[in-house]
Amino acid sequence: MSFHWLLSPHPALRLRRGFTLIELLVVIAIVAVLIALLLPAVQQAREAARRSQCQNNLKQIGLALHNYHDSSQRFPQGWIGITANQPDVNGLNGWGWASKLLHRIEQPALYHAINFKLSVTNAANTANLLRALPVFRCPSDSSAETWILKNSAGTPVATLATANYVGNFGTDGLDACLSFTPGMTCQGDGVLMHNQTIRLSDIRDGTSSTLMIGERKTRADLDWHSTWAGVVAGGDESFQRILGVTDHVPNSPASHFDDFSSAHTTGSFFVMADGHVKLITSNIDENVYKKLATRGGNEPVADF
Repeated sequence: MSFHWLLSPHPALRLRRGFTLIELLVVIAIVAVLIALLLPAVQQAREAARRSQCQNNLKQIGLALHNYHDSSQRFPQGWIGITANQPDVNGLNGWGWASKLLHRIEQPALYHAINFKLSVTNAANTANLLRALPVFRCPSDSSAETWILKNSAGTPVATLATANYVGNFGTDGLDACLSFTPGMTCQGDGVLMHNQTIRLSDIRDGTSSTLMIGERKTRADLDWHSTWAGVVAGGDESFQRILGVTDHVPNSPASHFDDFSSAHTTGSFFVMADGHVKLITSNIDENVYKKLATRGGNEPVADF
């Protein structure tokens, strides 16, 4: 039998195998503090990246709109609605402004797969409505990729892809379109509306100070869902699914579904009519905000 361990000058040290309970608790406490300090920074970095991607999406949409204008000498209609050769807010074919840009935002296959001569909800187009396109989604919005549009009685009408960017109808009045009968065109004082096309020359207030496209956050609890496809006849608040108004400033506690909003804490991003992207903060003066929504109100707008 060997007794070499008895000859060690420090036998107690040779028997020590690990941390004491107190030391372990101290290490755990230090790690917890470090995590608490680092987590907000990580979250802020991630949100900054999402905001940057959101801005880039809107920039791409702005470029697509200007490419459309270059080739057509006008911007697309907010949505198309015609019955028996008459204007009809719920008429054929329902396709909205975003659907006309698909081949300009790297979605040529989807663009050519859509039969624009048929209605949005025609069976030949049903599968296309489900395509959730990253360019129309703000990464800060974590909602589902698709949602079910219902009518006012709660009956499902169509399943649509989620989008977070809607066109500027103007200062108000989008909900009035619901009462329009065939033969009437629902027009706003913005840049995208029923059947009407707007040229750059029609934006007399200045393209750098006129809103074109803005953010809309999803709230599933209130059925605040938007889409890129267009207006689905018979759907509840169907016009508001692709267009917005400046009735309230972004993210206002009093906001309605047809207002602009975002998952960002400071405000919402917009594409201006000249194509540049601007953050409109939630504390913007409401009168200034409304002036930015009009294409030809001749209102002077200071810095915003």
